[in-house]
Amino acid sequence: MTLRYVVLGLGLSLMSIGIAFSIRSDLGTTPISSLPYVVSELTPLSVGTLMILMNLVFVALQILVLRRRFKPVQLLQIPVVVVFGLLNDAALWLLRDVTYSTYWQQWLLVAIGIVVVGVGVAFQVKAQAVPLAGEGLILALSDTLIRRFGVKRPLLFGAMKVQFDTTLVLVSVAIALIFTHGLAGVREGTVAAAIGVGFVVQLTIRLLEPVSSVEKANARLVATSEA
Repeated sequence: MTLRYVVLGLGLSLMSIGIAFSIRSDLGTTPISSLPYVVSELTPLSVGTLMILMNLVFVALQILVLRRRFKPVQLLQIPVVVVFGLLNDAALWLLRDVTYSTYWQQWLLVAIGIVVVGVGVAFQVKAQAVPLAGEGLILALSDTLIRRFGVKRPLLFGAMKVQFDTTLVLVSVAIALIFTHGLAGVREGTVAAAIGVGFVVQLTIRLLEPVSSVEKANARLVATSEA
């Protein structure tokens, strides 16, 4: 059990560092951090603080969606998201002096961010501990909709995650356009992250567990959230 949380902590740390690299690139951050970053540009709140607040909303939405099926153990997501938010701010502070002078250097930072976030997510899945609140919400929505409408491809976890991430990005774009008249935090790097992180996750899980498929790793993540 202790090893699981050590691996989870490593995964969260890597994800935070990867997000910080993507933010420092100024080519757009990852989908999950796009909304906190855009709002941080409009308020005195830090990215980490807004990440915590956003994920607490996700936990509240899980309770509303699952109702009696929401189990007390799922409240462990709360300390996890608090730690994740603090790690985000710590990573941004550590990389505060990271700069660039050319466009290709910006893309180098994006690439580093994608790889590091992807490896971090893979470690989080490997930990089989507590899912992040965003993933917990996706699992709750997927489970509830499948119970009501039956098993359909658009309602499976993978498809729901794409829809969820897309929604976060679109909301971030709308807020940025309305209040900054630009695309602060949501640019070509965001699109690259949306495509590339999943590939890195799959590759890393295969390297971590050569015998198991990516689908089995995802199944364990679902089982852990429902335990």
